[in-house]
Amino acid sequence: MKTLKKIPKRSLFLATFCVFLLAQVTGIGAYPIDGYDYTGIKRLDYYELAQRGEVKGRQLTSGAMLPMEQIHLRGAAIDLDSAQPDPAVSKALKGFLGNQAARYGVALVDLSDPDQPLYAGFNDDYKANVGSVGKILVAAALYQQLAERFPNDIEARVNLLKTKPITADRFIERGNHEVRFWDVDKRKLTHRKLQIGDTASVWEYLDWTLSVSSNSAAAMVLREVILMRHFGAAYPVSQAEESEFLANASTSALRTLMLDSLGEVVESNGLNPDHLKQGSFFTRHGKNRTGGEASYGTPKELMKLLVRMEQGQLVDEFSSQDLKRMLYMTERRIRYASHPALNDYAVYFKSGSLYSCKPEAGFTCGKYKGNKRNQLASVAIVESPTEPQELRYMVVVMSNVLKVNSAVAHQTLALRIHRMIEARHE
Repeated sequence: MKTLKKIPKRSLFLATFCVFLLAQVTGIGAYPIDGYDYTGIKRLDYYELAQRGEVKGRQLTSGAMLPMEQIHLRGAAIDLDSAQPDPAVSKALKGFLGNQAARYGVALVDLSDPDQPLYAGFNDDYKANVGSVGKILVAAALYQQLAERFPNDIEARVNLLKTKPITADRFIERGNHEVRFWDVDKRKLTHRKLQIGDTASVWEYLDWTLSVSSNSAAAMVLREVILMRHFGAAYPVSQAEESEFLANASTSALRTLMLDSLGEVVESNGLNPDHLKQGSFFTRHGKNRTGGEASYGTPKELMKLLVRMEQGQLVDEFSSQDLKRMLYMTERRIRYASHPALNDYAVYFKSGSLYSCKPEAGFTCGKYKGNKRNQLASVAIVESPTEPQELRYMVVVMSNVLKVNSAVAHQTLALRIHRMIEARHE
């Protein structure tokens, strides 16, 4: 294994901060820090001002401050259909899980040495609902429809993402999570849930879907996918035409459009629909309006999705690149991504939880601590923010360990895996 020179944390922070200054960035958010002018996502402007101290706001870690030009696809010379799991690393993964190993599924790809990529896994065929991780498929389905509408016109795709308005309707109902509304002119920040009538661009709704995992925003993105598939070459149409279609379409027609769109992005990109599927909306009204089917994933199939994205083969290169930027984590890091050991690293992340409780003497139900169901899924790409990269790896973790704080368990696992990757390349 190659020997890699370590960079002191202080030097790494200063170097990254200098990049931040020299790039003259205009925004920080779930998209890279200079993405405001490109995307029009308004809250990015707020984050940039907060970093300069012009408005009150949280300061970001060095790993969250990379500009767009440094967020790019780096390839992945590995075929998971033929790759054999490394026995020693796979054994180590199992050892990290202790006596609850049977309730976990883990997949790992180490790309730190691009000439010798490594795959390891434990229970990597573990199949369960992955919760909000399925929002990645919703986003990918939108990119798929964009690519079919504008196959050879990237500029048209960018223009639509930035300027096409989405106005929230009843599909948002019974969603969760507040989102940020930033008034650029008045420099006023508001935190609240989406409300009927809220209008923003497709890119902003995508951002709310992935950065703070808003179910309501995801519902509007999936509704947009249905519209794109239905109207085809005529899309985009007026809001009146959208409303008329949605008001008159049958439940079965909407279900078919939804399932065909979500299924296409899986099958057309070489993924296995028996191992990865998003089958419904994330809001109650969306489910009532369209019906739906079961949703599920496995660690290995989710890893295949990440690998295809890094290879530029998830829809196409533009779509893969933009989705990676959407997953770049500059919001508050949570769960697997929250361990301080990752602060200096660029992290691309999504997680999803499903927990519920039943009466049990002596047990107090808590967030991510269900005794009936306590599922948590995390997908992460971790990259050294310097060139050449020292460490670069991908992880998928799925678990259902009852009566423990699964968020803390995933955070602890993140440290153990990170230290193992470090040791492999020292």
